[in-house]
Amino acid sequence: MTGRVTVVGSANVDLVYRVARIPAPGETVTADSVDVYAGGKGLNQAVAARRAGAVTELVAAVGGDDHAQLLVDAVNREGMNPARLRRVDGPSGSAVVTIDAAGENNIVILRGANAALRRLTEDERELVRSSDVLVCQLEVPDSAVDDAVRTALSAGVKVVLNPTPVRPVSAAIIAAVDVLIVNEHEAEQLRVTDMPVPCVVTTLGSRGATLAVSGKPLVRIPARKTFAIDSTGAGDTFVGYFAAGIAAGADYETAAHRASIAGSLSVEEQGAVSSIPTTQTVNDTLHIERVGNS
Repeated sequence: MTGRVTVVGSANVDLVYRVARIPAPGETVTADSVDVYAGGKGLNQAVAARRAGAVTELVAAVGGDDHAQLLVDAVNREGMNPARLRRVDGPSGSAVVTIDAAGENNIVILRGANAALRRLTEDERELVRSSDVLVCQLEVPDSAVDDAVRTALSAGVKVVLNPTPVRPVSAAIIAAVDVLIVNEHEAEQLRVTDMPVPCVVTTLGSRGATLAVSGKPLVRIPARKTFAIDSTGAGDTFVGYFAAGIAAGADYETAAHRASIAGSLSVEEQGAVSSIPTTQTVNDTLHIERVGNS
C-alpha cells in the first residue's frame, strides 16, 4: 500500500560551512570547506517521504534569484511536481549551516520567499484534502500552517506537525494535530506533556526516540549505532519517513522505528537532501538488524 503525503513548508538553499568546532559568541573560526545544497525543512521532509515510498507533493515558495532553480531542480529530480512551487519576487529562503568535526551543527535561517506563503490557494487545499497525511513545520507563516491544518481536519486527513523553529503554537492548530514530532529541547520548551495531542514523538538523537500515545504506556524506540558525519536533516528524515509510514497504514510504533533507522543513516552522509536514504537502503539495514538479533 502506498500513501499520499502533502508537505506545506519551506524550501531553502543551505550554505554549509565545515569547521573544527562551532564558534562561541564573538569568536571567529576558519572553515575547512563550503558546500551549497537544496534544503529547508519542508523540502527535506517531502524528499524523505518520497524516498520512503509515498506519493508526495511539496507546497512551498521560491524567489526570483539563481537559488530558486536549484530548489526547482531538486523537487523535479524526486518526481514531485515543481509547479507546486510558487515563484515570488525577492530572494529564496536560505540557511547558513555550521558543522563541527563531531557532526553537530548550528543554523541561521533567512526566510526569504518562505515568508510569502501566507495562505493556500484552492488548488493547494484540494491537494491537502486528497492526501492521507499532511506535514507542516514552522519555517512558513502561522497563517499558512493554520490554513493547511484546518483544511486537513475538515477532510479527515492526518496531521503531523514538526513545530520548529520552536515558537508557541495556537490552540486551534494543536487541537487539529494527530502527531507532534519534536526533539527533546523543543519538547521541554513547548511543554508537550501538557498538550492535548493524541501522539507525541520525541527524538533523542543517539538515544533513539520515545512514542507517547494517549492512554498507552510510553514506548522507547531504540537507536541504531552510527558514525555521525553530519546531523543536518536527520530530524527531517525522521519526520518524512514517519509520515510516509502512517500514510501507508503502518502503526505509530512501526513507523517510528523505521523513521529512526532512516534518520540514523542520514547522519552518515553529508548534506540534508543528499543524505536522505532510499527505502531500499532502509530495508537492507532493517534486514541486517534482524539477522544480527536472531
